[in-house]
Amino acid sequence: MEPNRLQADLDAFDISEKLGFAFEAPLTNLPDHYRAWMELANDLPNLIESRKLRDLVHKMPVLSTHLLNSPQELRLAHLALGFITMGYVWQEGQHAPAKILPRALAVPYWVVSRRLGLPAVLTYADSVLSNWKLRDPSKGIEIGNMDLVISLPGGGSCRGFFLVSLLVEMAASSGIKGTLEVMHAVENKDPASVNRGLLDLTASLKKMKEIFKLMHQHVVPAEFYGTLRIFVSGWRDNPMLPEGLVYEGVSNEPVLLSGGSAAQSTAIQCFDALLGIQHDNESGAFLTRMRDYMPPAHRQLIETLSDCPSLRDFILSCANPDLKQAFNDCVLALEDLRTYHVSAVTKYIVVPANRAQETGHSDRGAGDKLDATGTGGSSLLVFLKSVRDTTRKVLI
Repeated sequence: MEPNRLQADLDAFDISEKLGFAFEAPLTNLPDHYRAWMELANDLPNLIESRKLRDLVHKMPVLSTHLLNSPQELRLAHLALGFITMGYVWQEGQHAPAKILPRALAVPYWVVSRRLGLPAVLTYADSVLSNWKLRDPSKGIEIGNMDLVISLPGGGSCRGFFLVSLLVEMAASSGIKGTLEVMHAVENKDPASVNRGLLDLTASLKKMKEIFKLMHQHVVPAEFYGTLRIFVSGWRDNPMLPEGLVYEGVSNEPVLLSGGSAAQSTAIQCFDALLGIQHDNESGAFLTRMRDYMPPAHRQLIETLSDCPSLRDFILSCANPDLKQAFNDCVLALEDLRTYHVSAVTKYIVVPANRAQETGHSDRGAGDKLDATGTGGSSLLVFLKSVRDTTRKVLI
């Protein structure tokens, strides 16, 4: 694809050429006016584990958001307030969640969220895409040289979970560029460019799966399931907060919002839209709802791809065996990535959930009520197997 056209697309949809949907060079600090937020955010694991966070939030001033000017400052504010909110709600474990978010958190969080076009809950765009820094800026992006800007309880597994997820997203960058190339090539009826874009997407999907395997080196199932998982759970489809959460000073009625989930990854939903993969009623509705948790420009790309002429129909009309092969290879690589996701979820959620039920207890009480439900509120294995099986149906 011509460089000017590619750059226009990257700008329009807020994509980094090298890092995909990941946020380039996130800030690690806010103007001094917001010191109260950053002091809590930077000490979250300790404050949650010592059960001090709620008391400190109650003493926090209500800060105006008018000094947050750049997109980078807004993204860091959303990240910090999101992590503090999760810590506040779940500090006492899942059996005693807070039902009201105090004004000093709720009001600025709501305003910042409105300015970004994101919901006032910790999203995948926060915890994964905007939550990284390099230990040594002169060295490259690899997990040994990376850290989180803000952490939750869960030790090294917290760091590993968010950073491996981020590296998978970064590996999707060449696939996103391939997707943009295919989108324009179908409109221009250009089979050679369609083929080239599909080859790039397939290679990218295979690389994503390889990087996903790092999860096993960096995340301990018991730490993820027993400690970290509760703090990324939201207040929609959650039996511990069935009514939702009241945002004091914003709404007298509780608000229902899902927790962060890989279903909020724009890259995978873009690949589905390009390949014409339409998920069945419940899974499809859940994935569509998860778009509300993505930055608006990213959401717009999925919608743009969904409105484009059908890639599959174009390939069928070409009667070109190489093109058909390239399409099918791409579909199979996406199915393979989804199969791998099923096995990872089995290891990190289903097996520990069963173990917690057998022993009748789990760390911080995060085992029995959430059991095998996704942090976004979905019934996990049913959902993941359903989207995998639907992927295969578009093979030519």
